[in-house]
Amino acid sequence: MKIGDKLHGTVTGIKSYGAFVALENGTTGLIHISEVKTGYIDDINDFLELGQEILVQIVDYDEFSHKASLSLRTLEEEKHHLSHRHRFSDSRLKIGFKPLKDALPSWIEEGLTSFKSSCLRLKYCL
Repeated sequence: MKIGDKLHGTVTGIKSYGAFVALENGTTGLIHISEVKTGYIDDINDFLELGQEILVQIVDYDEFSHKASLSLRTLEEEKHHLSHRHRFSDSRLKIGFKPLKDALPSWIEEGLTSFKSSCLRLKYCL
C-alpha cells in the first residue's frame, strides 16, 4: 500500500473529527473531516454513515502501526479538471535557475559593498 492508491472500504465508525474505514486489504484508516469534501463541513454524518461502502485515496500511511490517512476530497477534486492557472513565471521557457545564477555575482558584490560602507560608517567591522 502506498500514497496515492485508491481502495474500497467500509465506514466502521464516525466521530466528530472523522470516519474510520476498514479497507479491502485488511488495514484500517481514518478520513479526517477536512478530507471528506472541499469546503466547510458542519456535521460529518451528513456525508457518511456506518456500513457505507466508499472509494478512498491514501494520503499517508504509517508502516509501523499499519494505519492509513484517507481522503475522499482528493477523488472529488480529480473529477474537476481545473484549467491551468497562469503563474507569473517563465516556466514555459524551461530556463530553471539560470537567471538567478547569472545575477548572483552582482548581488553578492552589491551586498559586500553595502556591508563595507556600513562598517566604515559605524567604525566597526568583524
